[in-house]
Amino acid sequence: MDLTHLDDSGHPVMVDVSTKDITVRTAEAEGEVRLSLKVFESIRSGSIVKGDVFKIAETAGIMALKKTSDIIPLCHSIRIEHSSVRCELIESSMTVRISCTVKTREVTGVEMEAITGVMGAALTIYDMCKAIDKTMTISNIRLLSKTGGKSGSFLNKKESLDEDS
Repeated sequence: MDLTHLDDSGHPVMVDVSTKDITVRTAEAEGEVRLSLKVFESIRSGSIVKGDVFKIAETAGIMALKKTSDIIPLCHSIRIEHSSVRCELIESSMTVRISCTVKTREVTGVEMEAITGVMGAALTIYDMCKAIDKTMTISNIRLLSKTGGKSGSFLNKKESLDEDS
């Protein structure tokens, strides 16, 4: 198997995307932060002293996804034309569900940007709530779907977090 990020001598390279066609590309990712009862109640009541956890986490997720190529070596910098990060408190599982969608017209996909958006939001939730309880767990981060490009569409057939609740 040829590794796309290594040249013939084994040195790291960015994949050459100069001959690829520009297409509309989308990606959706999700993840969760498991909370203690005390953190859950504090978020629900809006009593986190650092501010509105979800609005700040959603903003952080968008900021993070725009910096994906700065975080991941050999990742192409691309123009983001739409992005959305949403956080939802799920009482039945004592979690925050985070979802991220990204859209562009580009020569390479936005899967890593969607996953990075989820991670940025999850890390921000942890940071904002750690003074209450440091036992929160960030988990189940995954790509749900992608469209566009030569490889076409992908739909993760594993159950989404929506089906776990």
